[in-house]
Amino acid sequence: MPQRRSNLESGLAGAGAPGAATGDEGKRGMDVRDMIAMDRVGTPQIGVDPRWVLFDLRTMDLETNRAVSSVWMLDGDDTDLPPRRLVEGSHARWSADGRDVFYLAKAGDRTQVFRIRLSDGIPIQVTDIGVDVEGFRVSPDGEHLVVALSVFTDCDGDISRTCDRLAKQSASAAGGRVYDRLFVRHWDRWSDGRRSQLFAVVLGADGKATGTPKLLTRGIDGDVPSRPFGDDTDYGFSADGAMLYFSARIARHDEPWSTNFDIYRVPVRDGGTPENLTPDNPAWDSHPLASPDGSILYYLAMRRPGFEADRFGIMALDLGSGMRREVAPAWDRSAGPLGISPDGRTLYTTADDTGQHPLFSVDVADGKVERLTGEGTVRGFAIDGRGRIVANWQDFTHPAELYRVEPGQATVALTHFNARRVAALRFGKVEYFTFRGWNGESVQGFAAAPADCEPGRKYPVAYLIHGGPQGAWTNEFHYRWNPQAYAGAGFAVVAVNFHGSTGYGQPFTDSISGDWGGKPLTDLKLGWAAALRTFSFLDRNRACALGASYGGFMVYWMAGVWNKPWRCFVDHDGVFDTRSMYYTTDELWFEEWEKRGTEYEHPRHFERFNPMRYVKDWRVPMLVVHGGLDFRIPDTQGLAAFTALQRRGIPSEFLHFPDENHWVVKPANSILWHDTVLNWMKRWTAGEA
Repeated sequence: MPQRRSNLESGLAGAGAPGAATGDEGKRGMDVRDMIAMDRVGTPQIGVDPRWVLFDLRTMDLETNRAVSSVWMLDGDDTDLPPRRLVEGSHARWSADGRDVFYLAKAGDRTQVFRIRLSDGIPIQVTDIGVDVEGFRVSPDGEHLVVALSVFTDCDGDISRTCDRLAKQSASAAGGRVYDRLFVRHWDRWSDGRRSQLFAVVLGADGKATGTPKLLTRGIDGDVPSRPFGDDTDYGFSADGAMLYFSARIARHDEPWSTNFDIYRVPVRDGGTPENLTPDNPAWDSHPLASPDGSILYYLAMRRPGFEADRFGIMALDLGSGMRREVAPAWDRSAGPLGISPDGRTLYTTADDTGQHPLFSVDVADGKVERLTGEGTVRGFAIDGRGRIVANWQDFTHPAELYRVEPGQATVALTHFNARRVAALRFGKVEYFTFRGWNGESVQGFAAAPADCEPGRKYPVAYLIHGGPQGAWTNEFHYRWNPQAYAGAGFAVVAVNFHGSTGYGQPFTDSISGDWGGKPLTDLKLGWAAALRTFSFLDRNRACALGASYGGFMVYWMAGVWNKPWRCFVDHDGVFDTRSMYYTTDELWFEEWEKRGTEYEHPRHFERFNPMRYVKDWRVPMLVVHGGLDFRIPDTQGLAAFTALQRRGIPSEFLHFPDENHWVVKPANSILWHDTVLNWMKRWTAGEA
């Protein structure tokens, strides 16, 4: 029998994090407009004075259809004092002495580094570089900034030459460009030939940049930080600020099918040729973090080349002897970016873990791992000089806020930006359940009741299928696939973390590769049956299946091989033809790992689970959604599926976003997405439609 447990009354360790809103009259279910109105609290930053916490805050402006970022500060010792807004900008970081705050903001049409003096609140422009500053770090000695700039690598660090070339390209009447290797386009942008590189900027006595930025990644033909999702956790200083460590993949012709990132180091003051510290590992090395005493470099490492979802183990490199070891080899979770205690004895990280994404401590000496937070998701954290932790925490019914985490003690909420909005809403009750899936192995899922669920009634169901495929439905307040958006519209929700999901051990994650339509489909079938047995509010006869990315592949697959339970399908950015997908996607390492080789050498592997082969068996109405800037799964996949539906005479619609990538993030587009999807589901689950 399926096992079930409630997810409503826990949060951060030690209690204190609120549970779901219950039973208050006058409340209403959440819709997409409520969701977009939520303020997005960023990752905390703590400087030399442990009392003060910096963070970014993003708000959505529907009139301009964009996000607006600002820099805030709070007193972590006096929770009665409200946070204070400092300035409009993003990427807030403390100065070395804790007196100033550095941040990114627009200077004309370019993004540059600014600082604001806390003594008088006056913003001062720090850098005046001819290209955008895309990220930065402040050195611990306060003498340098390291900035990330997109430049032409053959200009040898001369930024003015990059600017001249960009100006000539812009002025040219010819719009064509010749490419001689792949990553012609990546994620959502076409390549213009530039690479993200790191430069050292000297800070003068007045806190402004002086001299010419010095190239630190000389000879690295690759992006630092990596594209498209790399950030300043890809690089960091030694404790004394003299050395910079960074992760990079050399961009030879094989870049689109290589995951061979290495850790390099280079002197900050003098520059020079970066030294490769991990040349023996052909897989992914990333996220360097120096110990407080400078003797150890910690970093994350995978073991299998070409597999982007391999387990990230925590490595320790003795910089004196060159000896290295894995810190917690018995811990079967994939670690995220690291933090370290002031005494250097404890590392901190987050990882997916049985439907949650908690914060963990890792003892450097013996590798003992302790989970520090309960249910919910930690997406960023900071450790102060006293060893105290501030974390960005959220769950299914609470948007992210900052909390103080003290194991064994009550957790204190430090921000309350969304409290009033949340208080006006009624959320659906969420419960986890487990069942026997493929091969009798334990599989976990969750079900959410409609926000206005009444005893004895049955409700139409949204069956959500996650992407990745090496991902998971975790206990978080998601801004694209939030189960409460369906619960607020009167739908029950069921979701399953099928074989291939993260957070259940690496063998479980590995099991989907080469078997996209096998074990996961078995789990989805058995999970649906288990949910129907467990939750009486589910109407088995009025259900729609929805998925994006890999979840979209699965929707197309189910349309041909498991369509009888469903009233309708919604497919977002899914893979329709696995063979053409290989030749049109950007990151080939993913396709080649998942299909066990190239398409031209192993066409049968690509045909084995090809949804296009089963179009003749499609019968269920389907809404297809795709972004025009999606270069991971190009929009021709969605258009091809819509063509198949229309030619078959199956009721169908195609929602296309020319200005969105693999995700839909602009406020107006998100509203249109949710309204279209929910109206489609309501149409086909109404009565005997």
